[in-house]
Amino acid sequence: MRTDGRMPEEVRPVTIQRAYTCYADGSVLIEMGRTRLICTAMVQDRVPPHCLEKKTGWLTAEYCMLPSANPQRRSLQGPPGGRSLEIQRLIGRSLRAAVDLHRLPGWTIWIDCDIVQADGGTRTAAITGGFVALVDALWAMREQEKVDCIPLLQGIAALSVGIVDGRAMVDLCADEDRAAAVDMNVVMTHDGRFVEVQGTAEAEPFARAEHDDMMRLVEEGIHVIKDAQVQALGDRLNL
Repeated sequence: MRTDGRMPEEVRPVTIQRAYTCYADGSVLIEMGRTRLICTAMVQDRVPPHCLEKKTGWLTAEYCMLPSANPQRRSLQGPPGGRSLEIQRLIGRSLRAAVDLHRLPGWTIWIDCDIVQADGGTRTAAITGGFVALVDALWAMREQEKVDCIPLLQGIAALSVGIVDGRAMVDLCADEDRAAAVDMNVVMTHDGRFVEVQGTAEAEPFARAEHDDMMRLVEEGIHVIKDAQVQALGDRLNL
């Protein structure tokens, strides 16, 4: 049993509440155990210069830890640190795999992920919640006749996994993440293909067998995440 009573293969309870704010084109409150995030998607009628020649749209992300998200207050003053920038790029890369940017010429979708309470797995929860907000934003664009279709290519979900006390465990909470000998974040499509795999040995290098154990657990766990997204979005995924 783990510190929160779960088995090694067990994902924390996942809840996704859509339409959480009134101004964004898509917004969700996602909770995974004690980790809570607000993910919003907003549409802007301009694109970066590199998209103009290609006549495509763009999707990018920002990630922010609110001051009270951790036991010790964090100031929001100053530019984002290296960790936040790396996570923003991961979120953006992951969610760009979900949408056909050629069908969004001239439009940028901003995915903003604000961590209300952090207890591990914030970047993977941001991708999971950001995808739901993205789908709602695409539907809003279609309803407002900004696009002529819903340019969604595939579902995207993400989950963490690692080795703690010599055993593979999925969906690490903060205490497990700090104690992990190996920490991995995996982004997958709803049909089981990989978008990104980030894995680091924090102490000793890990063996292929340990890698395979982690990948088996995370693939099974992402089915749970996918089911929560499908339940939240309903018919909006039946394209």
